[in-house]
Amino acid sequence: MTGATGWASFDGRVATDAVECVDVLEQPERLETGTWFVVADFEGRARAWRFARVQDAGAASGAAATDGAAAPGDWHGPPSEAWTSSMDQAAYEAAVERVREYVRDGEVYQANICRVLSAPLPDEAGGAAEPDARALAARLAAGNPAPHAAAVHVPAATGLDPVWVVSASPELYLAVTDGPDGKSVESGPIKGTARTPDGLTEKDRAENVMITDLVRNDLQTVSRPGTVAVTSLLAIEQHPGLVHLVSRVRGVLADDVVRPGELWRRLLAGTFPPGSVSGAPKSSALRIIRELETAPRGPYCGAVGWVDGGRASLAVGIRTFWWADGVLRFGTGAGITWGSDPTAEWHETELKAERLVALASS
Repeated sequence: MTGATGWASFDGRVATDAVECVDVLEQPERLETGTWFVVADFEGRARAWRFARVQDAGAASGAAATDGAAAPGDWHGPPSEAWTSSMDQAAYEAAVERVREYVRDGEVYQANICRVLSAPLPDEAGGAAEPDARALAARLAAGNPAPHAAAVHVPAATGLDPVWVVSASPELYLAVTDGPDGKSVESGPIKGTARTPDGLTEKDRAENVMITDLVRNDLQTVSRPGTVAVTSLLAIEQHPGLVHLVSRVRGVLADDVVRPGELWRRLLAGTFPPGSVSGAPKSSALRIIRELETAPRGPYCGAVGWVDGGRASLAVGIRTFWWADGVLRFGTGAGITWGSDPTAEWHETELKAERLVALASS
């Protein structure tokens, strides 16, 4: 069965047969040759898996049929009432008020505060064995298609460091491409979420501009002077059940960054974790997040995607499920500023979770 040997999917590519895993922070130079699928946790651990076969999705589907490989099974998620939150509404609203106090005192302009939903999977879905990530990925693709959807599952039985992540991310963290002016890097921060465009507020727009400026500053640490530019600001993107404000920032990578062995060490050091899911200033926001959040984010708000030699596409790990030890988890959060209303921010976290958690539930 394909899934038993490892499987990954991202950006129209499907990989099978995992053959090795590397620690990206210890061996960043390994990502400069070959095709790797990357999962980085918000707390800093970053791993990449190399697979024996990588094909486009159409070719992989045809090959699977020819080889007689098992198709994804039906997804059997937890009952909808089984989900619990790392923070209830009162605790989350209290955290929002604490961030507002930090803003008032001048310690931070914005901090992203998240909570983690979790539910045990029934035995037939994975409580006693690893669930089929392909089945959940297929359900999300049908019910909530996303521009940066991703899935990586390497079972413990492979003997490699295991991973189980399924994401319906709408947000680009980093794209690295070749262009006429050199190797470029692009990011697409999202800030501002509502059910309809009419629901977007001035607070959403101000927050997006603030985080776009933070991302611009991050990219300046790895780009040639004068090349970083905001190519799109406050664009409205439609997604299933909601809308987002999205901006785009691009720069041409500096010569010392693209030097052999340096690319991924420098990119991660300069930009991780993504600014849209941390805050501004980033160092102060991360300190506040450590103080107020009650559960680790793991791959949620980290990064997931592929690296192929000098090219890459990594999504911010939002709208993301991860499984371990019989428990399925999903993170949801909101950016908090002085203009935040605690109850409205709680409802924003519910809006971001409701459709995807419903799809993942039985």
